[in-house]
Amino acid sequence: MFRNMYDTDVTVWSPEGRLLQVEYAMESVKQGSACIALRSDTHSVIGALKRSVSELSSHQQKILEIDDHLGIGIAGLTADARTLAKWMRNECLNHKYVYGTAMPTGRLATDLADRHQRTTQTYVRRPYGVGLLLASFDKNGPHVYQTCPSGNVHECYATAIGARSQSGRTYLEKHHETFPTCARDELIMHALRALVGCISGDGELTSENGSIGVVGKDEKFTLIEGAELQPYLDRLELEGGNNGGDAEDEDEVEAEEKEDDAMET
Repeated sequence: MFRNMYDTDVTVWSPEGRLLQVEYAMESVKQGSACIALRSDTHSVIGALKRSVSELSSHQQKILEIDDHLGIGIAGLTADARTLAKWMRNECLNHKYVYGTAMPTGRLATDLADRHQRTTQTYVRRPYGVGLLLASFDKNGPHVYQTCPSGNVHECYATAIGARSQSGRTYLEKHHETFPTCARDELIMHALRALVGCISGDGELTSENGSIGVVGKDEKFTLIEGAELQPYLDRLELEGGNNGGDAEDEDEVEAEEKEDDAMET
């Protein structure tokens, strides 16, 4: 029985009880460049690796500001992420206009997951091929949420998605017990150390391909890139930690090399 007999429509179940089109959308998230998020008791931080489709092009934006208290990191189809980001900004603006306060992150994350899920139940639309990490600080404190094309949403202390993200996840799992008491700059350094493990081959984390977003108590969402990121990279260099991984996971490396540039993940 051929697998492609059941993957021509998102509403068709396979005999194993799987929706193959949804699984394909989740695979596109794994091919996007790595994105990590973590939080302390006072701040939430997003870190992302940016890609350029050629030496003559600029790097793709991987961290987007949604509101003063909220930002997202993306892995997967950038075009889908821009569509979802526009919808999220409208939701935040409408909530602020009606209620006079910032939209609670948990409510927005749930609404976002519902929007993902609706595309898995109708044949007229394909699933969104992007995974999002939400980092925020609202009246209930700092939050990190992860969504995926299937409609699942998880609140996390720290997480990582995208290509070679397992290395970043391993680092976060080893050090997550120290995150709650970390100051802002130390939390950013943890994010950079986790990102270094997601770089393939002999690559390095630089001010051009790295990006950090931070939000916290009495601090609006701030994007740290370029010259503003360099002092943190210098500190990382002094620690001797700014080297790419050893490429121990060959499957992830091959998947990254075979990535279709037209998808702009």
